[in-house]
Amino acid sequence: MTTQPTSGRTPKGAWTITFLLFLFMVVNFADKIVVGLAGVPIKTEMGLTQEQFGDLGSSFFLLFAISAIVVGFIVNRVATRWVLLVLAVIWSLAQFPMVGTVSFTTLVICRIILGAGEGPAFSVAAHAIYKWFPDEKRTLPTAILSQGSAFGVILAVPALNWIIVNHSWHHAFGALGIVGLLWVVAWFALGKEGPLVSTVATVADEPRIPYLKLLTSRTFIGCVVATFGAYWALSLGLTWFTSFIIEGLGFSQQQAGFVSILPWIFGATVVLLTGWISQVMLAGGYTTRAARGVLGSVPLIVGGCILALLPQVAPGGLMIALLVVGSGLCGSIYVVCPPMLGEFTPVSQRGAVIAIYGALYTISGLLAPMVMGNVIQHAATPMAGYLSGFTINAAIMAGSGVIGLLLLWPNTERARLTGEAQPAGGTIKGAVSPT
Repeated sequence: MTTQPTSGRTPKGAWTITFLLFLFMVVNFADKIVVGLAGVPIKTEMGLTQEQFGDLGSSFFLLFAISAIVVGFIVNRVATRWVLLVLAVIWSLAQFPMVGTVSFTTLVICRIILGAGEGPAFSVAAHAIYKWFPDEKRTLPTAILSQGSAFGVILAVPALNWIIVNHSWHHAFGALGIVGLLWVVAWFALGKEGPLVSTVATVADEPRIPYLKLLTSRTFIGCVVATFGAYWALSLGLTWFTSFIIEGLGFSQQQAGFVSILPWIFGATVVLLTGWISQVMLAGGYTTRAARGVLGSVPLIVGGCILALLPQVAPGGLMIALLVVGSGLCGSIYVVCPPMLGEFTPVSQRGAVIAIYGALYTISGLLAPMVMGNVIQHAATPMAGYLSGFTINAAIMAGSGVIGLLLLWPNTERARLTGEAQPAGGTIKGAVSPT
């Protein structure tokens, strides 16, 4: 049995693994963004309607949630190192059919396979990172992991857009397949399992909480609902933002590539600030209700209110600014929810609970692109359709933030679930073993 490090101490090599998993999420989101970035060329070449393109965007999420749940239970018993390796291989191979001439059906099938491979990605990566950091030090590495999404877009969009403009959208998919295989090689050589609970056997005597109690706890429900609203905005950004810049505001494909990275740059700033502020608040004695729950949900409410202003301004720079800031604020919730769930979930159940959380909130990824496509298709003009779709987004985002603000009380959740006396202080000591 592995000797457990002292509570609060970060094992050697933890930040190397964090960096590799950050790159894992970079590849993950580069894979996600390519269809949205190449949306107009794909629609033009394949003769797709707005509804069909919305369905294409949603197809990615068809098996996303199911895969996340299945793999979540698998990582309770199988080393995350090997699960992550298999997931990345699936992503890479799913890209190569698009290099040549491809039918709409084949494109949809490949996106479904890609979604199945990427569904468990964040939850498995978070579970892997938590084997390297004790509870009080998890917010910052979670923020860094989350930033893989933003940097995946920031780094990939200029490169992929150059390939799309100068070659074709087909070659952009091939480039992503090659990059994915390069990560596989790096992880095979350097990836390791964390020493803070290597196997479920090391926590065999830890009390288990029935899954029904965990999944119906107010903090779990609050995390799912709040992140559902945030992911609605993210899904629209992945699928429709570049098309909106071109079809709604009249930018060229080349110009749209540069504009498309702005929400992700702002979102990256929000996520990193949230992670840093949360750690400072926890060190200063704030409860995790404040340092995680309130800190994560309030930006959703503010962001939704900002997005609601879009129909009131003229097309142009101000509209882009409102869209960038409003949607970018949703990033705060991704940083705080996994650590909140980790506070009260036993280690032997944590992988599954985080995976189920991810599976439930990403249902919005299945709905949002499809709803937007339907709204645009039946609107009087494309611009009117886009604005209606973003107004729906605003209402969902603000509403989810309010529900999160009411329900996120992680610092008292463990005691409620187990009947333990609640200790003084911010976090429940021992709520999740640092091992």
